[in-house]
Parts: sequence; C-alpha cells; structure tokens
Amino acid sequence: MEGFSAVILAAGMGTRMKSRHPKVLHKLCGKNLASYVADAAREAGCGQIITVVGHCADEVKAALGDGMEYALQEQMLGTGHAAMQAIPLVREKYTFVFNGDAPLLRHETVRKAIEAHKASGNSATVITAMLPDAAGYGRIVRNGDGEVTGIVEQKDASEEELKICEVNSGMYVFNTDELREALGKITPDNAQKEYYLTDTIGIIRNSGGKTGAFTVADADEIRGINDRAQLAEAERLMQMRINRKHMMNGVTIHAPETVLISPEVVIGADSEIYPQVILEKGTVIGNGVTIGSGSRLSGAVIRDSVDIQSSVILDSEVRENTHVGPFAYIRPNCVVGSDVKVGDFVELKNSNIGNGTKISHLTYVGDADVGEKCNFGCGTVTVNYDGKKKYRTTIGNNAFIGCNSNLVAPVTLKDGAYTAAGSTITDEVPENTLAIARARQVNKEEWKDRRKK
Repeated sequence: MEGFSAVILAAGMGTRMKSRHPKVLHKLCGKNLASYVADAAREAGCGQIITVVGHCADEVKAALGDGMEYALQEQMLGTGHAAMQAIPLVREKYTFVFNGDAPLLRHETVRKAIEAHKASGNSATVITAMLPDAAGYGRIVRNGDGEVTGIVEQKDASEEELKICEVNSGMYVFNTDELREALGKITPDNAQKEYYLTDTIGIIRNSGGKTGAFTVADADEIRGINDRAQLAEAERLMQMRINRKHMMNGVTIHAPETVLISPEVVIGADSEIYPQVILEKGTVIGNGVTIGSGSRLSGAVIRDSVDIQSSVILDSEVRENTHVGPFAYIRPNCVVGSDVKVGDFVELKNSNIGNGTKISHLTYVGDADVGEKCNFGCGTVTVNYDGKKKYRTTIGNNAFIGCNSNLVAPVTLKDGAYTAAGSTITDEVPENTLAIARARQVNKEEWKDRRKK
C-alpha cells in the first residue's frame, strides 16, 4: 500500500475533563489516548506522523516522544486551522486526519479506509458510522450516486436531515494536494469564528473533486472522549477487546470485566487470571502461570508455571515454578529464582534470590544477594540502611536464618551458615557455623513480688 501521512489533531484543552492535564494524555488501560491513535496509524503503514499540539504542548510532546513530527497550533481556531498548521509538513500523497481523542479506531479500519479511498478515486473520504441515535453528531448528506454532498451539524439540520443515521466521525482521508488547496480557501465565516475542516469537503466537491465516505463496521471505533464518563466507557470497550484477544490465544480469564490488562502485556498459553487483577505496561507472563485475585503486576517478567496470589510485583523477574504470596510485595530490581517460595507478608527490594530458597512469611529482604536453598525464619530483616547509606547483605547457599534475626549490612553469611533465633548479626558468619548474637537468658525469681513491694 502506498504510504500516507497521519495528521493527529491533539491541540485542544478538553475542558470537560476538568483536569490540569491535556485530554489526549488521559489513560485508557494504562496507555494515553493519543498513543493509541499514533499506533493505529503506524500499524496501518503510514509513512509519516504529524501531531498538532497546542494546549500544554511540551507535556504532550514529552509523553508521545520523538517518533513523530509536531506542528504547533498557538490559537485554538478550529479543526481546519489545526490542519493548516500540519499541512506544510506533509510529504505523502495521501493524508489521513485523526482525532487524538478517538483511541478505539483499529489499524485494520485505517488500512481499509485508505484502500477504499484509492479504489473509489475519491479526492476526500469522510470516515462515518451508522448510529441508531445520532444526537449530537454531524449528519452525512449523500446524493443519488452515493457521493457525499455535505456534512450538516445537528443545530443546522432540517427535520428530514435529523432522520439521517450516518454520522461524521471527524476523521478523513484526503489527496494531499487537494487538501492543501482547500485549506487555503476555508474561512471563519461562522458563529464561532473558527476554521472548520468539514468545509473542505464542499470546497473540494465544488472544485470538481469526488467526495465519498467510508463507513466503519463497528460504530464504537469512532467514539471520541470528552469527559471522564466517556473515558470509563471507552476503557470498558478497550479492555474487553484486549481481554478477548488473550482468551482467543489460550489464556483463561475469570470475570474478564474485572481484569485490567494494558495493551502491551504478553501472556502465554494456559495461564489463568482470576478476577480483579491488574497487569500493567512492561509485564510479560509465561505459560501456565496462575495470577490470583487482587494481584498487580507492572513491568514484571514472570516465567512459566509461577503461582502468584494476591501480591504486587514491580519491575522484577520471577523464574519458573516459584510461588508468591499471598500479600507479598516484590519491589523493583529483584530477580527471584526458580522453585522459590515468597510467602505471606514478605517484602523484597533490589535483591537476588537463589533457586529453591524459602522466605515463607513476615520477612524483609532488601539490597541482598541470597544463594540457593536457603531458609528464612519468620520475622527476618536485612538491616540495609544506617540513616545515610544503603548496604548489601550477602548470603551463601544452604544458609538457615533463624526467626527474628536481624542481619545488619554490610554483612556476609557463608555457605551453610546458621543464625540462632532472635540474633542480631553484625559480623561475618563462616561456613557451616551457627552464630548466636543475643543475651543469655536470666530468670529473676520472685521478681514480681519484689516489684509489688
């Protein structure tokens, strides 16, 4: 398919969102609205993306990154005016104008619209949808040959025109040269004193160009988002789309309407996701993984056959056949080995845990390198912070850490080392050695009676 330029209109304030942030940067399943639009353009094969920015322009550009060009609309003078800012940058023969707040448009639909535009010999093609209730939308007026003769806004529509169910999405495909010429002819001759992109359709037609429409099969694809309620509804639709894709690829999702999965997440076959799970950007899940209710994973790499119950894992890796939770918290920069147990109310941070190690409950392991087949008793703490600096704890293979041990870093426990319950360890423990660091028990007989006197 011949290349096309994508022009994304993303300059507006979005006042109905009632937010200090631009509307196009609000998140849908963890990804901002404008990024969905840009990705649809890329996946459809566009040769160039130009995003028109205005309100909070620097914030929008920082969020969308360097993978596109930007045009600045300093004054909010309408959609036609926004397109005027972009048109000098357009290089391709065809231009697809997108709305930056319409994230549900699929790349397959974009590709089909471009192909239909070319096949019909149109100069301009309006992307339309059929709605049983078209209230609030501009209506598409066609002649007997099916050509689009005009777009009538609801406030200007006659009684007959209000019966039309085909509506304007605000998105278009143009032959670039004809769009460029038409933009030079539009005027702000209306109550709002704005330049309307819709006016280019009549101008192109009056100049002898052919104007048509491409009707999307799924009307939800043209949904624009203007407020938080519409954002929530669009997220519901997008989430079901994402979850269905995973289910078709062999993932079991219980109560999928309660499971929130970012679009970039990868999940292997035969994995099972329980209700009220959140899987965020950067998460990769292997085959045969179980993720229990209430879990949240962000930037997590989970290898095959891991079992996670009601836990949080952030920017860390968990390897094969490991059990996590319930109520474990794995903070960034952890690598948890295979056949490990990270049990209830265990917190890991910036640590490496060797294969076969058991950290069953009520333990904090921070800034530590732990060997294989170690056992942590309940209430163990790696004491990594002295008030100024963080220090690391190093534990060899087959070590046994007694309950309520404090390992005061920097400290090393060699292979096979033991610590007695209740010990505070400040010095190295040699191989196969038991370290006892606690006061000897002293019983004060009849102490209670003396205290009373």
